[in-house]
Amino acid sequence: MGEEKKVALDFSFLDGCNCGILFLSCIVLSWIFIHRWSQRGKKGPKTWPLVGAAIEQFMNYDRMHDWLVKYLSDSRTIVVPMPFTTYTYIADPANVEHVLKTNFANYPKGETYHSYMEVLLGDGIFNVDGEMWRKQRKTASFEFASKNLRDFSTVVFKEYSLKLLSILSQVSFSNQEVDMQDLLMRMTLDSICKVGFGVEIGTLDPNLPKNSFAQAFDTANIIVTLRFIDPLWKVKKFLNIGSEALLDKSIKVIDDFTYSVIRRRKAEIKDSQATSKTSKIKHDILSRFIELSEDPDSNLTNKSLRDVVLNFVIAGRDTTATTLTWALYMIMTHAHVAERLYLELKAFEEERAKEQNVSLLQFDTGDLESFNQRATQYTELLNYDSLGKLYFLHAVITETLRLYPAVPQDPKGILEDDVLPDGTKVKAGGMVTYVPYSMGRMEYNWGPDATSFRPERWLKDGFFQNASPFKFTAFQAGPRICLGKDSAYLQMKMALAILCRFFKFTLVPGHPVNYRMMTILSMAHGLKLKITKQS
Repeated sequence: MGEEKKVALDFSFLDGCNCGILFLSCIVLSWIFIHRWSQRGKKGPKTWPLVGAAIEQFMNYDRMHDWLVKYLSDSRTIVVPMPFTTYTYIADPANVEHVLKTNFANYPKGETYHSYMEVLLGDGIFNVDGEMWRKQRKTASFEFASKNLRDFSTVVFKEYSLKLLSILSQVSFSNQEVDMQDLLMRMTLDSICKVGFGVEIGTLDPNLPKNSFAQAFDTANIIVTLRFIDPLWKVKKFLNIGSEALLDKSIKVIDDFTYSVIRRRKAEIKDSQATSKTSKIKHDILSRFIELSEDPDSNLTNKSLRDVVLNFVIAGRDTTATTLTWALYMIMTHAHVAERLYLELKAFEEERAKEQNVSLLQFDTGDLESFNQRATQYTELLNYDSLGKLYFLHAVITETLRLYPAVPQDPKGILEDDVLPDGTKVKAGGMVTYVPYSMGRMEYNWGPDATSFRPERWLKDGFFQNASPFKFTAFQAGPRICLGKDSAYLQMKMALAILCRFFKFTLVPGHPVNYRMMTILSMAHGLKLKITKQS
């Protein structure tokens, strides 16, 4: 009898548990149903209780820029709730102007962005706000306006473009394949290290040596970008596991290189001051910041200088190289663009040679040495002013940036509640992200041919015509507009003017071309090409 009673009690307990689970399940399902019902008619990705749109965003992570294009085509503003914040993505120039200029003070980089990127960019100009940002920008602005730096940059950009041409001419004669993105990354890294920090690192040497700094920098860039959608990154960082453990190793390699650069430049400056060797003084950006650090009131430490170096690396290496990579891809896949650009460069060459009374060498495609001599002679016709007259070349680069902006999206923090011009309410503590990649593909911004590659859209009566920086946002706009814009165009025009004058590029059959998710819009698999010479 006692056993029967015990069994009855056990069943009663189990029935109670089952009822409780069933009741809880009904509540959860009702909660999810009510949440989904409340979302009906709203434009944007599907959201769920607690996790927001994290599931859909994670599933589309590798193609996130095109994922956003789909939603921003239907609505100029979309709100994407995430577990710990809410992202508001904007593609309307009026909203962009409000965020980047009109109410600039309310939309800083913010604590969230800073925490994600601090391990790589520290307190550099791209990762800080307020007085720290203003001081760095003032110094950098002064340097970029310097004629000495501009002239020095022109010489350096020409030097490394010629080094690249020499490598490519060898490749074309031996009928090899080449990863153009890798070569361009090497060229721009060598260039920024010489222009920005006064050092030669030789990654574009003919034997193409491996560079641990460049590899570590790319790895770190990918991992810090992943933090934006990885809610567990702080746990992995605390436990030093997974991607965060790899990030830690990469940062150590990056820091070893960067601090060695700083020590070398400090030693050279000290030697110059001690011996009055003015010829050793270099017109690089790091030297200017080192001079400032000697002022006791500057608060610039070696760590501050490290942050300066890495911020300029990501600005001067990655952005320029990826734009050049996409530009070559667009040129080679649009025959009429390649032909018109070649004709502009050839006509420019003949006109400049006539102006300077230069007799052009006989072009001989059968001999490597004479080919390089001919190309070297051509580059002597290129300088800051003459490159400025290549309007179609400028339009090709700009059209590339419209469709493939180096920075495809740029998030800002929100200090106080605000209302955007289109009526969208944004809450303090959230993020607003303007999306250059999407903006360039919106018909409401560029017309029915928005997705077409048409450099001609930038020309009027043969001359280049700018668009509003709040519509063409590749260089940002407002108080944070890119200081290195002219320098970037100078290097890109120098490189393309040389490469597209002497070579034709063909994509290796079957090579996949798509982007890799990181702060910069690089190609996931590089750009594998075959190269042939043209006279």
